Amino acid sequence: MKENIIRGLSGVMYISILVVSIFASEFAFTTLFLLFGLICLRELQRLLHLKSYLGYFLLIGLFYIFSYMRWSPYGTSLLLLITIFVNLFLVKDLMLVNKIPLFEKKKYVIIIFYLIASLIFLTLIPSYTGDFTPELVVGIFSLIWINDTFAYLVGKNFGKKKLFERISPKKTVEGFMGGLVFSAVAAYLVYFFTGLLTIQVWIGLAVILSIFGTLGDLIQSKFKRQAGVKDSGRLMPGHGGLFDRLDSIIFSSPFVYAYLQLINYVS
Repeated sequence: MKENIIRGLSGVMYISILVVSIFASEFAFTTLFLLFGLICLRELQRLLHLKSYLGYFLLIGLFYIFSYMRWSPYGTSLLLLITIFVNLFLVKDLMLVNKIPLFEKKKYVIIIFYLIASLIFLTLIPSYTGDFTPELVVGIFSLIWINDTFAYLVGKNFGKKKLFERISPKKTVEGFMGGLVFSAVAAYLVYFFTGLLTIQVWIGLAVILSIFGTLGDLIQSKFKRQAGVKDSGRLMPGHGGLFDRLDSIIFSSPFVYAYLQLINYVS
């Protein structure tokens, strides 16, 4: 009982800080995720058995160039293409190899593109058209939370067929489908309350977040399994590390950003 209360309070505090920063200003939102990024980087380096300060300098420098200064649109597009390629390569490693090879150069590639660049695109999502729209990113976070919640509930109560047992024994196909369906249903509510985009675009976002959010969670689980730890950290009582809470949305963000840019281009 006490553990559930602590877990609930920890979750409420996390959500409150996130929502307040989003609606406060674009600078507050970006700065919060710069701070979150520093914490997640520390936790990821622990999983990769890497002790280096270089990653922190890279995170701050790249955030300054792409998230704060909004450097070159061409540079951002190039970063997006490389980030998507690296993330898809990690999906290949997830599916096809028993153990992700983690030599030193690859560790830095993972840090730069899997974590830092993905966080940068998360900060760029609410202003992908040029104007900061906090309701957009709140809607996206709502969909990922609903997907995670109902994937857990449906999987726990009705799950029989394992989704990826050797990496995450508790995940089931039924849970994944439950998360996807409820996330798609929630897309109607998000559209109704925000009035942004179209219902078709929101459903597309729900599908992308469900698929790539699940893949992101599995990839992080594989890193944890290889590191021999249960959680990425202990910052959030009852939840583990901050990276445990953000792994799905971090991995999904470049794909969400690319999707929104594509919709904006063709519309």
